[in-house]
Amino acid sequence: MSVESQTPNGAVAPTLSRTTCRIAGILLLVMPSVEFGGYFLTLVDTGKVPQTTFQQSFDRAGHAHAAVLLILSLVSLLLADSLRLAGWFGWVSRLAIPAAAVLISAGFFLSALGSGRTQPNPLVIVLWLGVISLTTGLISLGVALLRR
Repeated sequence: MSVESQTPNGAVAPTLSRTTCRIAGILLLVMPSVEFGGYFLTLVDTGKVPQTTFQQSFDRAGHAHAAVLLILSLVSLLLADSLRLAGWFGWVSRLAIPAAAVLISAGFFLSALGSGRTQPNPLVIVLWLGVISLTTGLISLGVALLRR
């Protein structure tokens, strides 16, 4: 089932599937957590939260990747719906990039946890799972666009 709307001049606006609407809604509700991350980084930068240089770098990277990948996720949803992707291919194209936004950011944050840490802990594997998810989503959507 899709959601349609008309523009003021009577033209039909692009159709969004219910799945895309739900995923996009979740992504938009997650965005305030990225905003909180920005606030946390100001605490780190002003010395109110002590961290090593490594931890500061990984926290910044996690924050930046979260914001950029959430926006890329919203764009990928629109592209997937414009192609009317269905089935397994449609699910991968719609979910792999948003999953990567979560996994990559979490990988940066989790692997820097611990007092005085100067190297990633074993949870850095979450980051690499996110990279695999991102690559899968980008390739599936890119192939779908080129096949059109």
